[in-house]
Amino acid sequence: MSVRKPIVLVTGASGFIGSHVAPALAREGWSVRRAVRSPKGMDKEVVIESVGPNTDWTAALEGADAVVHLAARVHHKHEEHAVQLYRSVNIAGTLHLARSAAIAGVRHFIFLSTVSVHGRTNEGRAPFSEDDVVTPRGLYGMSKAAAEAGLRNLARDSNMKISVIRPPLVYGAGAKGNFATLTRAVNLRVPLPFAAIRNHRSFLAVQNLSSFILHRLVHSDRANNFEIFLLADKEQVSTPEFIERLAKACGKSPRMFSMSPKVLGSLFGLFGHQDAHESLIGSLELNVSKAIATGWQPKVSLDEGLRLALAAQVG
Repeated sequence: MSVRKPIVLVTGASGFIGSHVAPALAREGWSVRRAVRSPKGMDKEVVIESVGPNTDWTAALEGADAVVHLAARVHHKHEEHAVQLYRSVNIAGTLHLARSAAIAGVRHFIFLSTVSVHGRTNEGRAPFSEDDVVTPRGLYGMSKAAAEAGLRNLARDSNMKISVIRPPLVYGAGAKGNFATLTRAVNLRVPLPFAAIRNHRSFLAVQNLSSFILHRLVHSDRANNFEIFLLADKEQVSTPEFIERLAKACGKSPRMFSMSPKVLGSLFGLFGHQDAHESLIGSLELNVSKAIATGWQPKVSLDEGLRLALAAQVG
């Protein structure tokens, strides 16, 4: 007699993180139902054209034991005009899915939030921890913080376990945004003005995120219906050291020169890149002791994570 595999619904399955998480869960014996916006030809995919307050999740959730909710509105060209979009997808859409999952009998709901619910830097303060009061910056961070608050309330009124993960920058094969930009600059050997930066920043290999999600699905604490976790690689390094490690993974020698953080910050501000200034110059340290206390350990080192990210691009 064959044993039924547990079923997990993964939203955002065709995105950068989902394309790593879904196969990782499948390798560990889960039957992975992949929610995608349009047909991709993937195994066990279910088309959900949009995530919002009226999405019909009935078929996607039928028989599901767990949900890993990765889909979200992350960036918008005109963010200041996209308030309703962020609310519809990241807040109302998330809470509607969670309520639908609870009604369907799902046992565990994992929500990918963001460390930006704490702000963009902890400069001059202790590393962020799960107990800190949230001080989100930007529409994305604020929408994730609001979704977290709604999920906390839902957990009080249902038997479904909810785990919230707050990652920093996630890197790996297929990553976009700042990681892709920095990788292109290193490969082109563009001189970068970060040699004088003495900060400490957290990063997270997508393999480590995937392994923690699997760990939560298998080893969650039955006593607590709602848990929040900060997650990061074991090493938390400076911006210039990260660039050096990235260059090594690219097979390049880094090109950096010194510019005072004050001048560099002024230049970023002048060109309207204040967010980039904080993410490259400021510190972002995380206390990940709670995640470690669950018995989880990062699966790959920073160097190994970068090597895997770049090896896929070369291949």
